[in-house]
Amino acid sequence: MDPNVIPHVSIDCVVLGYDLDDLNVLLIERKMVYQGTEYLDFKLPGDLVRWDEDIDASAHRILQDLTGLRNVYLKQMQAFGEVNRLKREPRDLEWLRSIDHPEERVITIAYFALLNLDQIKSQDYIPTPNARWIPVKSVPVLAFDHNRIIEKAVEILRNEIKRNPVAFELLPKKFTLTQLQKLYEVILGTNFDKRNFRKKIAQISCVVPINEKQTNVPHKPARYYMFSQDVYEVTRKDSFDFTV
Repeated sequence: MDPNVIPHVSIDCVVLGYDLDDLNVLLIERKMVYQGTEYLDFKLPGDLVRWDEDIDASAHRILQDLTGLRNVYLKQMQAFGEVNRLKREPRDLEWLRSIDHPEERVITIAYFALLNLDQIKSQDYIPTPNARWIPVKSVPVLAFDHNRIIEKAVEILRNEIKRNPVAFELLPKKFTLTQLQKLYEVILGTNFDKRNFRKKIAQISCVVPINEKQTNVPHKPARYYMFSQDVYEVTRKDSFDFTV
């Protein structure tokens, strides 16, 4: 084992991205041979923490090393420390042995990040060949307890978008109200009445209409809106409610 790493402390990163259709999570391919059969499954981007780096720096290093993503805002989410979290499946244990990873108890600190369509398309967010965007609703059985970690991240996101303007981190800089409504519906897993949704958004002063409309669309062009951080900072002292 690498003497530069702490053998029982790891980082796992949940990177969520929205492409105007689905909420996606960035996963890493895991190829292995187990009992003579080749397997291809997925895991979260994660690795052990080094002795000479703090936790936040470790999260950024691991994410860039495994996915190619850099300059991503990562927020510490929660620690996961079930005693047998690495030993649920024999295949997982075999993979750990193949990479000289400790088989004993490892506590992982989960981070999550939100990326919008503009960021996903930018040069800073080109993933490595073994990194895959997969819709959250279609995530298969993952390694270790990584399904549970993703479920927790989505649960946090669902709670956050009701109290804070984090939904706008998943949208392009300019967006339509239809796109905003669909984002809420995708994350919360429900449908909203169009009129009621727009009445609610009209009460949110930091969602600002701009003098620009869609172009080259097969329907009536919709007006674009933007999220104003300045307006939000002024009004956030009030009871700000994003529930619809």
